[in-house]
Amino acid sequence: MKLQFPITAIGLCLIFLLAACQSNKQQEEQSSSPKASKPNIIYILADDLGYGDLSSFGQQRFQTPHLDALAKGGMILSQHYAGTTVCAPSRSSLMTGLHTGHTPIRGNKRVPPEGQQPLPAASITIAEKLKNAGYINGAFGKWGLGGPGSEGAPENQGFDSFFGYLSQSLAHNYYPYHLWDNDQKVILSENEGKKEGIYAPNLIHDKALDFLDTHKDTSFFLFYPSVIPHAELFAPEEYMAKYRGKFLPEKLYKGTDEGERYRLGPYGSQPESHAAFAAMVDLLDQQVGEIVAKVKALGLAENTIIIFSSDNGPHLEGGADPDYFDSNGPMKGYKRDLYEGGIRVPTIAYWPENINPGSTSDHISAFWDLYPTLCELAGLPIEAELDGISFLPTLLGEKQTPHEYLYWEFHEKGGRQAVRKGNWKAVKYDIFKQPGKMLELYDLSKDIGEQNNVATQHPEIVKEMEEILSSAREESTVFPFESRIKVE
Repeated sequence: MKLQFPITAIGLCLIFLLAACQSNKQQEEQSSSPKASKPNIIYILADDLGYGDLSSFGQQRFQTPHLDALAKGGMILSQHYAGTTVCAPSRSSLMTGLHTGHTPIRGNKRVPPEGQQPLPAASITIAEKLKNAGYINGAFGKWGLGGPGSEGAPENQGFDSFFGYLSQSLAHNYYPYHLWDNDQKVILSENEGKKEGIYAPNLIHDKALDFLDTHKDTSFFLFYPSVIPHAELFAPEEYMAKYRGKFLPEKLYKGTDEGERYRLGPYGSQPESHAAFAAMVDLLDQQVGEIVAKVKALGLAENTIIIFSSDNGPHLEGGADPDYFDSNGPMKGYKRDLYEGGIRVPTIAYWPENINPGSTSDHISAFWDLYPTLCELAGLPIEAELDGISFLPTLLGEKQTPHEYLYWEFHEKGGRQAVRKGNWKAVKYDIFKQPGKMLELYDLSKDIGEQNNVATQHPEIVKEMEEILSSAREESTVFPFESRIKVE
């Protein structure tokens, strides 16, 4: 005979209490999972940092421990490319998901009195997409896609907060007379005349950390386009002291130390260029470490993806000596080249519990892939036609759709184009002067240094590459490829 016990009022209360506890536990488990809420996004962009400038990518003369730790805890993207080989068009590609044959900004064209050719209002940036999905967006550093009050200014392109340089030419100087806080000009009286009271990268960095504190309870996109280690080669004394006398013989650079253009674009003199470069990369590394530490301290690590990259290859300006530091690693070319050294950039993705730590991917990707990648991360549809393909599957260890090809163009130096398809890389220089000149062809699987031009041995590949170079782009009214626009 089965015994039956009446359910008392107390029993009912216990049942409901247990059910509520179980429900709360499930909700807590879901809320702690990156899949249950939109992940926070931090994208850190170095300025002119070469592929070989991190010790995790082969740098031998100095160490980058914080970035190395990021790579150890995440994934190195060994075949990731910048949008192109100079600042503004590379960033335009990053923001719009379009390569330089389609993105609106294709050169560093200056627009007086301050700033570059603005990104058009009609462009839908990744920041605007994320903002519409509820993200709070902040940009801290160098913008370069539109001056004060222009349609390309950060506040008109999806960013809720901006602090830094709007003009990339003024961002050449690290003790500037002013910066911008959204649309408000911030005068740095501490830098008046020749004073060196405020090192701008440090002030900008503090503002970025404040952004994380302020928005820790919301989904956020932090875009951190650092001005380091672009020329001029200046670093705070505490960092210079660590490297002074260690990279002899030093390289003396004589720059602009007075006159009308002082701190308005031209680089200041630097008698210790080697020490200054190492010091700047050290500072950048330290700042990345502080961002990671802040995210962990706020309890956001498992729900925050951090991506680090550089806007193009190493520069040859302001006393920089990339050959001394082997800044482009095994690759040929520098900034303004479309060889690998000018466009392949050191890239790391870090997302605890989601990206396999200590992993490396040879998936071929580029800046224009960031847009669809972040859309997929945030669960957003992509209405526009993009050149990018999400590399989120690569980050999560899933099956990845490859590119048919990658395309670049560059409007300076007589006009340059490049395309990569599989392991084949085609490069074409002096397009304006010699439009019928035969392209160069390299097999990157055997020749990452692009030393052996095999174009004459593979006429069928050359023909295919020529067809891509002709069809991959559309003409721009602002940056017509054949016009030799004067750029800075």
